Amino acid sequence: MADAASRLKGLIEQLLAAPLPIRIRAWDGSEAGPPGAPALVVRNRRALRRLLWKPGELGLARAWVSGDLGIDGDLYTALGLLSGLIWERGEDARTLAQALRDPEFRAAARGLFALAGPLPPPAPPREEVRRARGHLHTRRADRRAISHHYDVGNDFYALVLGPSMVYSCAYWESPDSTLELAQRDKLELVSRKLALKPGERLLDVGCGWGSMAIHAAREHGVRVVGITLSQEQAAYARKRVADEGLTDRVEIRVQDYRDVDDGPYDAISSIGMAEHVGTQQYLRYAQELHSLLKPGGRLLNHQIARRPLRDESAYDIDEFIDAYVFPDGELAPIGTTVTQLERAGFEVRDVESLREHYALTLRRWVANLEAQWVRAKGLTSPGRARVWRLYMAASALAFERNRIGVNQVLAVRTPESGDAGVPLRARTWN
Repeated sequence: MADAASRLKGLIEQLLAAPLPIRIRAWDGSEAGPPGAPALVVRNRRALRRLLWKPGELGLARAWVSGDLGIDGDLYTALGLLSGLIWERGEDARTLAQALRDPEFRAAARGLFALAGPLPPPAPPREEVRRARGHLHTRRADRRAISHHYDVGNDFYALVLGPSMVYSCAYWESPDSTLELAQRDKLELVSRKLALKPGERLLDVGCGWGSMAIHAAREHGVRVVGITLSQEQAAYARKRVADEGLTDRVEIRVQDYRDVDDGPYDAISSIGMAEHVGTQQYLRYAQELHSLLKPGGRLLNHQIARRPLRDESAYDIDEFIDAYVFPDGELAPIGTTVTQLERAGFEVRDVESLREHYALTLRRWVANLEAQWVRAKGLTSPGRARVWRLYMAASALAFERNRIGVNQVLAVRTPESGDAGVPLRARTWN
């Protein structure tokens, strides 16, 4: 069909009942849309079949990961223009069932099916999670989910994260600072909030590649147990610990938080791990950590939060994130997290939002990935590199636009005496 882009643009706008804010470039070389805007590149009819057979984020994800869809132009600009149509339509957006009652919608859908051709779409990209039967957040399910995200190659993560090997929000003095300095400052911020002292025991839950454990042992003289479910992370962290000469003070285990039984600890850090716990397991998570602390011990829980909904029962997991990035991950509002920590027996002493800091961090990770794009694809796969680029860029925009946030919660297992050991002016750690 000649000028497929114009035909495609018209049908999409008819479906969405809204103008398309970016250009369309179709497989026949034709283009249509606002001059100068980034282009959504529809490389073949297969992209349409993926979208039509699986409407919504999952179809878009499959087309993107497979390379059937692409963006020509600045990715952030394109995602920002599309966000109102894809991610920010709000709770009042009409459902597919409502849309199908609209004759114009049905006519546009028929037109797209005709344009896409009669063949069904191919199988999902191999980077998509293959779901197994069973309950969420069993030990086996969590190991499998963590392996999907983290066991994709330490060299790939080193390329994205840089020398710090910290895979969580950095703490920026200014946007012009370096990623390495901002990550060091975040680890130091956590250490100060925990008031770490030489000889104390720290449990680092979800220790990643060992950065917090090494920082706490080297800079504050504590003895650290770091736990992760990722075999690749553990191997990498153990080598780093040995290279730093800290094997007498740092132990890295492949262990589930539910299986730690060698408390009490003076402090616990949980940085970017609680998002994997799941709503149904969260109270147990908080209770387990509470039981592992000595009276007066501190927990620093660093966790991404979503905004609350008018109807919390309507919350849906992000299909793209669940299928390609963080399987079985769940976000909760910060109020829910604080409530669960308090239900477990903690006294919450401080909550600090670092939302803007995560946006800056993600943009640096995307820049690292894009700067070594060819090597990144070789270290993992082209599809997985596309996954990471899209999810990090979209997440940066989500933090910038206040769709999600990230918070550090300092909680104490306050002893019966009531003395939590927190200074009257607590934020002296800044």
